[in-house]
Amino acid sequence: MIFTPSAMMLKLLYTRGSLRNTPEGVAFSIKNRLDTVRITRIEYVELDDVRIGTEQIALDLGNGDVRPASVFNAERAGFTLPVGQSATFHLAAKPLPEGLHTIRVRFAAEPFGELTVEVEDAIAARPESRTRIPRSETDDYSEAAIRARQQFAEEFTGEQFEHLKHYSFDAHTLQGNCEHFTGVAQIPVGLAGPLHVNGEHAQGQFLIPLATTEGTLVASYNRGIQLLNLCGGVKCTVIGDAMQRAPVFVFDDARGARDFGRWVEEAIDQIRPEAESTSRIAKLQYIDTYLAGKFAYLRFNYSTGDAAGQNMVGRATFAACSWILEHYPGAPIRHFYLESNFATDKKASQVNVMRTRGKRVVAEAVIKRDILQQRMRVKPEQLAYHGQVSNVGAFLSGANNNGAHSANGITALFIATGQDVANVSESSAGVLYSEITPEGDLYISITIPSLIVATHGGGTGLATQNEYLRLLGCTGRGTVNKLAEIVAGVVLAGELSLGAAISSSDWVSSHEQYGRNR
Repeated sequence: MIFTPSAMMLKLLYTRGSLRNTPEGVAFSIKNRLDTVRITRIEYVELDDVRIGTEQIALDLGNGDVRPASVFNAERAGFTLPVGQSATFHLAAKPLPEGLHTIRVRFAAEPFGELTVEVEDAIAARPESRTRIPRSETDDYSEAAIRARQQFAEEFTGEQFEHLKHYSFDAHTLQGNCEHFTGVAQIPVGLAGPLHVNGEHAQGQFLIPLATTEGTLVASYNRGIQLLNLCGGVKCTVIGDAMQRAPVFVFDDARGARDFGRWVEEAIDQIRPEAESTSRIAKLQYIDTYLAGKFAYLRFNYSTGDAAGQNMVGRATFAACSWILEHYPGAPIRHFYLESNFATDKKASQVNVMRTRGKRVVAEAVIKRDILQQRMRVKPEQLAYHGQVSNVGAFLSGANNNGAHSANGITALFIATGQDVANVSESSAGVLYSEITPEGDLYISITIPSLIVATHGGGTGLATQNEYLRLLGCTGRGTVNKLAEIVAGVVLAGELSLGAAISSSDWVSSHEQYGRNR
């Protein structure tokens, strides 16, 4: 199914700030943010209501592929413009003065038909000399381009660099993951475990790769893992799955926003196929509506397969909102923004704790009294009471986690396995709970309400990162929940180890003995 981009959506195709004068005339860029399309014809471009004919237009598709519009139209072959790719329009026109200008582009694209992009952009004064990081227009991941940046860094800083230059993979594999590639930051990886996980997706023993420079971190997690293993392992369960994009629609008044929210609820069955038309993977589960003043915030919730899915759901929501903008019959929508800051991407938030972002996963275990006392030198009552006291501290501070340090294990695993490390912002949230069982043992669990992990896409396919995912058995289709369960089990091991160290007053002495590098 193909969605129809609205006029408001089409404005978003234009790359703001791309309007510029060139030796040949004027240029600007359009970036495909809709869906893979085939451009079949260029009709015209207008600058400040002055029409530029096709004989004065050339399209630069990158990598030296420049096509005059008149030849392009005559050949009728068209060209495919994938999502994320830009096309630069070069116009044989008089240079534009500094200030605002109107731009109108008319072209045909399959499967959308005739499209018109109409925007304003400015010609701004550009400083004559700017320090620029070297890059290659033809192959920015070539050895020559990389060496040029390394040399530039040394000349700019007056320092000589040795280690950052050495890596063992083809730099071309980084395209889409890292721009201006110059070298690597080698981070030590220690192994903990193996951890015995009793999950629905992760079952058995797993070696845990922890990428860190913090002394005692690997040792601490290893200690917690040993404790869990002696008590039968850790039980892990994924209980929720949702990735969000949260657009906002602006009306003249609160009544307009309220009525719009009611209409969205009724139109969900029409909105869903529009969103899902952009991906075989993304599935729209539901839309939450939140109203404030004249603003209607929609939180689109998707399942995204083995990918973390932030880009995937952005594209799907873009399509859904385009349909909404075209078909909403009520009060006029004055403004629309694809992201309102309500998805809280890369930010901790209460809405994520309550409603889930990524995977909601629970790790739990019963720790035998005798093993806890023998291995950790604390009684179950000590840890349970310590937890109650810590709850008050977490409440007073407004922390997003009442546990000790879940971000430590999550970050170390994220770096090793190619996750988007900034997602630790959401993923570090946790709800730790413990109680004494009738047998006098310690039941302990941690709920991670917004764990964002992936086994496909992003950095998971890069050289060393993919090897560590293979170490965990988390490559291939249908492995993302397995990874989520393993991460949760590691987090619980860390909570047990650090909690016991603080309760038994071993925390400082352990760092002094094993974590010093001064």
